[in-house]
Amino acid sequence: MNAVENPRGGYLYLPAGYPFSSGTAALPGYEVVNAVFRRPVPWREGFAVVDRHLTAAGRPKQALCGVELRCPKPMTPDGFHEFNTGYRAILEDWDIIVDGVNPVGRTNVSPVVNPPSETLMYGFSYTVENADIPRTFCGAGGGETTADGVVREGDTSPDGMREKTARVMAIMEARLAGLGMQWSDVTTVNVYTAVTDAGWLAPQLLSRMGPDAVHGIHWHLSRPPIIGLDFEMDLRGTRTKLWL
Repeated sequence: MNAVENPRGGYLYLPAGYPFSSGTAALPGYEVVNAVFRRPVPWREGFAVVDRHLTAAGRPKQALCGVELRCPKPMTPDGFHEFNTGYRAILEDWDIIVDGVNPVGRTNVSPVVNPPSETLMYGFSYTVENADIPRTFCGAGGGETTADGVVREGDTSPDGMREKTARVMAIMEARLAGLGMQWSDVTTVNVYTAVTDAGWLAPQLLSRMGPDAVHGIHWHLSRPPIIGLDFEMDLRGTRTKLWL
């Protein structure tokens, strides 16, 4: 997994496909900042807030490197593609796309409790100039998929979830390596699943995190964005988090 530099944005990214990248990391001289809405807003309105926020920070639109969304319910693959088409159109209008590739990472999940009536923007990440800070990054969400399909699809038994979690952890660690990061660079581990009988969760995650398990995990009672998936994660390594 080879990262590509995006000098206009001040970060490098892991190419993934049409709708989003697999994660971003600040280039030397820059810092990834994470901003979260205390009350998420409709996603298109969220982009207007991002625009104003970047302008106030003296940063170009191309500095946007991560987006966090909350959708009403998991979608079919066709529904997911339809949403992604409108989403990507905004990034194209902002001149963010690099050689046809979307460099911006994304997490999009569906809350179990009080799901929204429309897709909301929960937060976003962007780069600012800062030469005196350890490297920072913003990972993208990833679920239990392989080239052959979904791992143990429909199986939320403890054994099934252990296997799903192992697959997602492997994806996360590959992305960390691709961004030139390791567990000691991680400050936030987000887990997204609706499976509440989760005795399998801590052994699968914390043992792989080593000493950095001291920081724990953040469990969001949410479903991945596509029907058939049961477990998703993302990782971040930041020094600055803003609440909007």
